[in-house]
Amino acid sequence: MRRKLVLSAVFFSLCLLVSGQLIAQIPLKYGASREGKRTDAAMQRWRENRFGQFIHFGLYSLAGGHWNGKYVEGAAEWIKGNARISDEDYEALTRQFVLPEFDAREWARIAKEMGVKYSVITTKHHEGFCLWPSEYTDYDVSRTPFGRDLLKEYVDAYTQEGIDVYFYYSIIDWNHPDWRSRVETVEDSLAFFRYCDFMNKQITELMTRYPEVKGFWFDGTWDKSVVKFGKITWDIEQLMHRLNPGIICGSRLRVDEKGARHFDTNGKLMGDYEQGWERSLPEKAPQNDWECVMTIPENQWGYQADWRGHIKSATEIIEMLAAATSMNGNFVLNFGPKGDGSLREEEKQMARKVGKWMQLNGEAIYGCVQAPLKPQKWGYYTRHRDNGFVYMVVCYQPVSGMLKVVLPTGSVIENCVVLGKEGMELKPEKSTKNEFVIPAPEVKDGFPYVIRLKLKEGDSVGNYVAPKV
Repeated sequence: MRRKLVLSAVFFSLCLLVSGQLIAQIPLKYGASREGKRTDAAMQRWRENRFGQFIHFGLYSLAGGHWNGKYVEGAAEWIKGNARISDEDYEALTRQFVLPEFDAREWARIAKEMGVKYSVITTKHHEGFCLWPSEYTDYDVSRTPFGRDLLKEYVDAYTQEGIDVYFYYSIIDWNHPDWRSRVETVEDSLAFFRYCDFMNKQITELMTRYPEVKGFWFDGTWDKSVVKFGKITWDIEQLMHRLNPGIICGSRLRVDEKGARHFDTNGKLMGDYEQGWERSLPEKAPQNDWECVMTIPENQWGYQADWRGHIKSATEIIEMLAAATSMNGNFVLNFGPKGDGSLREEEKQMARKVGKWMQLNGEAIYGCVQAPLKPQKWGYYTRHRDNGFVYMVVCYQPVSGMLKVVLPTGSVIENCVVLGKEGMELKPEKSTKNEFVIPAPEVKDGFPYVIRLKLKEGDSVGNYVAPKV
């Protein structure tokens, strides 16, 4: 009887296993194009950059979140729909697109000062207006009083500063006559696929006209038309890889043939990194590469003249950057330039404050990954991928005045210094078998500070070096 029960249990377990495998292996033609993380140099550079900038700029920047003198609720870049502006009235904004204060070199200089390593710009948002002179539409920057190739000036200026450039591109296009948010008739289908052809031509145009671009940041694949015909996102991905095998593209582009977004029906990541973290951070490190994009106000990407609600401080931004790095993620901070082409003063102040902190403490961010240490309430650990140094980004000064560090058994702290104050070596004390306490240095400016630890494992210095992935 016992033998029969054992055999039955084994058989039941095998059935569950086989069943699980069958469920996990639904045949897909247009699911994830790759399993596991990319291991090439371009993707490794993206990981090591860690800190990026987002720029939302378009015709909506001229409106500034207001229409006919009234504040319009919702994100400023959605004002056409939120304020129910007619096509004619909205297109009239092109005649106001003068940008007397625009200077791409100034944008790039401020980004460099802030310490970002890459920047993403909206080449075309949902409104359909293009920041480059496109061969495939008249709704672009060349048909405005400004008249110049804004995108080229941006690419040249940022490249000159050593900042990698990425292009945001919206799948949605409110201006194009063939765009369909849903496909319900044969006529809709014909129009939608004409639009897809237009879109592929524009993406090809962007990649060939601006070969410096390192990757694309897509948006708008939630509409029912794209979900219904997810293959078009596979086609875009394949097109880009044919043009540039090293191009980087996140998960927001992809939809499989069954309508699954970001992750295919089998749960596999579609794209090179997770893009589900919009104005939020995960509670623990995802298994995939990932990126968080963050606004300074609560939910304004394009220029909103009247910021309302909570406005994040530089201290909050620095903490979020440290938190993202501690979980193997990238952090991208959004700027929404004004309708005259200048950056708003609040954003410039943010850049200066964050940049000042990064000048002192950037080594705890760039090229860093998660440290295999028990989290503590004072802040976040990071670890440099190459030299193995562990960094303590202290965001909350403990009342006790002592910072607790729990190390793997057998490890000790060989050296302990405060970044920016290399002459100030702290003296850790061992409190238990593998727990140490470090006296917290005095802080006057209220910003997080960083302590660099050199760890010794056993009788030799065993600084951990993470494998290249």
